[in-house]
This record gives sequence, structure tokens and C-alpha cells, in this order.
Amino acid sequence: MDLNAVTEEFDRRDWQTVTETEDPIRIAMVGVGWWTREQAMPAVAAADLCETTVLVSGHLEKAESVAADSETVERAITYEQFHEGAATDAYDAVYVVTPNAKHLPFVETAASLDKDVLCEKPMEATIDRAERMVAVCADHDVTLMVAYRMHTEPAVRRAKDLIEEGYVGDPVFVHGNMTEPILELVPDPDQWRLDWDLSGGCAAMDIGIYSLNTTRFLLDADPLNVSGSVASVQPEFEDVPDEHAAFQLEFPDHVVAHCTASQNAHMSSHIRVTGTAGEVRVEPAFYPWDDRKLHVSHGDSDLTIEFEQVDQMQEEFEYFAHCLLTDTEPYADGEHGLVDIKTIKSVYASAESGSAIDIQ
Repeated sequence: MDLNAVTEEFDRRDWQTVTETEDPIRIAMVGVGWWTREQAMPAVAAADLCETTVLVSGHLEKAESVAADSETVERAITYEQFHEGAATDAYDAVYVVTPNAKHLPFVETAASLDKDVLCEKPMEATIDRAERMVAVCADHDVTLMVAYRMHTEPAVRRAKDLIEEGYVGDPVFVHGNMTEPILELVPDPDQWRLDWDLSGGCAAMDIGIYSLNTTRFLLDADPLNVSGSVASVQPEFEDVPDEHAAFQLEFPDHVVAHCTASQNAHMSSHIRVTGTAGEVRVEPAFYPWDDRKLHVSHGDSDLTIEFEQVDQMQEEFEYFAHCLLTDTEPYADGEHGLVDIKTIKSVYASAESGSAIDIQ
């Protein structure tokens, strides 16, 4: 196989058939924290198929202040007003980016108002609440997409193509890692990620899910069972079991994935698939501000592909809007997200029991 061919004829938006519209999807952003302000809103502002028209916050003054700096936001409302049905004529869909355990009520309200939903991952803090989210969206026949950036990340999509084209042969092992010093990035020991009730988990739940979900995407398969190990060492992490987490996943055809995650380690991320004939690796991989590179090995040949870097959030929002405009079911629907919640919860169960857990 000619590795130079891997750079040819690659369309980063092979999912796209609609490139412009006179009626962009109008989005209400629920939660106006730093991620919304610094990542989501700029991404949508640069997008062609959607726009931010409503901001929803627990503090009206905060939402109004952010709205004042936006050319497209028409309304700023409180959480209570959102649940009461305010401003429904000003948006078509909602983006939910509150702490994990607070996703469900907003999704329930959105569904009852016939609004489609893009929900941040992990989709909820417990399996039961995630299942209720899937059910309520199905009952109201609204689209539920879980916000996994890697599905529209060009380097990851090309890696998937190469695996499917046989460049690695039969996949054998996957290695994924995502680590960060969370208290340096968000210097607040009382933040919700370190609160089990609000987060549903720390390292495994918040960032271990990247390795898990990207592995599922690359292999086009779901895990059969999981073995997990977790540890919290520093006092700031005493309320959660997993300052650090490691877990092993068994997939069909004897493929094994090893995933590691830490909220108190050097910032790093990668995903690597090793097969009987070659290997593909994306490194850096998961952080939106990193310049992603795709490394490919086959036989005696090695190639590093440097992509034109894209805004991962912009790609994600454009894909979501494209699905709504074309009446297409998104790849990462609620059932897809539910598999991740069940798997991550099994990581904790396995760590506690010392045994592998089958994914039900």
C-alpha cells in the first residue's frame, strides 16, 4: 500500500451536503460558563448553518452581559424562565452545557417544547438519568445528539478511514490517554467536577470518556466488558474516587483497548490503533487548542500528516445543524451516549469489586 495515498482525496466534511442556508438553526445555549463563552459561542459565530440567539443562565445579569457582546443573541433568560417556556419563538434547538447531573431537567423541558437537543458529554451523571433523557426525547420525537467532538475531527475521521481501508490490517490493540492538571486549568477546589453528586465521576467520567468513545468510533464497535482501576491521592480529590483512572476494554474479535485518564497530571492526549499490518496514531488528539497530527505506519513506511487545523466546536455545531436541516439522525444519538455512561459506571464497579464487568 502507498502511504502517500492517505493524503489524497480526503474531505474533512464527507458528511456534508448542505453548505449554506437562509434559515440557520437558532440555538439557545443553556449554561453561560467559560466553555460557552470561550469555545461554543465563537464556534457558532463562525459557522454557516447555525447561530446563537438565546442565552440561558442561573444569573440573568450574567446572561445579559454576555448577550450584549453578541451580534445574534436576541434574548437572555434565567433557568426558571426557560422551564416556563420563555423565548421559545427565538430558538429551534438547545445546547446544554451545565454540570452533568443538571442536564436532564433542561433536556426534559426542551423536549416538551419540541426543541432539538445537543447535550454535552457525558450526557448525565447516572445511568437512570441518562435513560430518562433518551426516553423523553423519543416520546416527544425530538433529536438528541451527544456532543462528541472527535466524530467530526478531521484527523480522527481520516484515521477511521485508514483503519477501514485496511492500512493497519486487523486491529489488535487500542491505546488512549487524556490527562490534565484540572486545578491549574480551573483553580477552584469546590468545582463541580470534584463533586460526585454533580459529576457522577472525575477522571474516568470527565476525560476518560474521550478514549472510550473515540475507540468505539474508530472500531465501529461497542465494548463487551471492562476492568477498571481508580485512585485518589491528593486531598482535593477526596470526594471522588478517581483522581487517576485506568481501564481495559474488550471489544469483539479479541480487540483490547487500554485507556488512561488523570485530572492531576501533565496535559497530554493521544489515541493509537495497532493492527496486524500497521498502526495509526493521533497525537495530540483530544484538546481543542492542540494542533492535531496523524501518524501512520505500514510495513517499513512511516508518515506524519499535519492537517489544516479546524475549530472542533465549529465542526460539531455545523454537523448538528446539518442533521437538523437535512432531517438526518446524528451518529452520536442518545442510545450511543448511553453506552458510554454504562461503560464508565462499570469502570467504577470493576474497581470496587476487583473483577471484570460485562457491559449490559
